[in-house]
Amino acid sequence: MNDLSNSSLLVRAYRRMMERMKSRLEELEQAEKTAFPQLNASIEHAAEKAVEVGELTREEAQLIGGYLKRDLEDAGHYLAATGRDLRAWLRFDLELLEDRLLDFFQQGVDQSRLDLLKFETPPGRVEKERYRCGEITGLGTLQCEQCGEWVVFHAPAAIGPCLACGGTSFLRVTDEP
Repeated sequence: MNDLSNSSLLVRAYRRMMERMKSRLEELEQAEKTAFPQLNASIEHAAEKAVEVGELTREEAQLIGGYLKRDLEDAGHYLAATGRDLRAWLRFDLELLEDRLLDFFQQGVDQSRLDLLKFETPPGRVEKERYRCGEITGLGTLQCEQCGEWVVFHAPAAIGPCLACGGTSFLRVTDEP
């Protein structure tokens, strides 16, 4: 095969791959349009149920729902930007977790949304979410912004002041430098 025909073949292959990629992105966009609202609806349903059974006031349920959305979005941004798994985001072995809780968390971080975020987030540019004293957090490790002390959460819990310095602002610790 001469260079011209090989080049032409490669150009056609490139165009076909581009069309396939475009088609897949359109599918992902459609999936995101339905998946993300479903995730929000699921969180809102869970909040309404907590109010209905008298576990929380409406304001408390909305606050907890906001914390849950924050944690899922933070995990999603991390996974999309780094390509790493939840083990790195949580900063401890997943084997310690109950399988059901891990499955829930992974389902909450919708893969189609992550695929789209890869195109939106510049590589190496992950803005870390701040966690504040009094908020609720899910699983993982937080680091005090004031002194660097680590606090490990093996279950959802309220964030207290740093035991080392009394600091009230934390960042999530991951395996990323």
